[in-house]
Amino acid sequence: MKVKLFLVTMVALMVMLAGCGGPKPDVSIFIMGQNGFPAEIGSKLEDSLKSKVGEIPTVKIVTSPIFSMEKMIVELAAGGNGIFVLPEEQFNVLSKQAGFVPLDDTIQPEDYPNGVIEIAEEGKPAEKHLYGIPLADNKWMKEQGFNGKGLVAFIPQNAEKINEAKQVLKIIAQK
Repeated sequence: MKVKLFLVTMVALMVMLAGCGGPKPDVSIFIMGQNGFPAEIGSKLEDSLKSKVGEIPTVKIVTSPIFSMEKMIVELAAGGNGIFVLPEEQFNVLSKQAGFVPLDDTIQPEDYPNGVIEIAEEGKPAEKHLYGIPLADNKWMKEQGFNGKGLVAFIPQNAEKINEAKQVLKIIAQK
């Protein structure tokens, strides 16, 4: 019995490890809508984005089929995602914590006035910058048959590769 349990455990472990292989993408994009986000649309968006970005930086889209505040917090805290696409309500709540990368040097703020907000970091005066890209009527999403209404894309300050994330977000934001 112990040998059988050991063999089953080893096979399960090998299957899990095999699924974790491969190179880590330069920019992982986490998408979670107010009612979740379908994996099949995430796959279509990923294929489309890869064709627009090219081979470098590498991109991967991860979706959540249901909305979960706990999942969102874990994903944000883990720091493994370069770009987040979340409901506008969560973007607004998170903006009070000053954890976004300013995008003014990459994307024209006047193109996305609803993404320009004032954030005050602890011990510093408030600054107004473009922090989020509202995705309502977004060209990239529309091309894949999805309306991004109510979603905002942003880069968290704990992103590993901020310059690569900005490069990808610039492509996502194209009108």
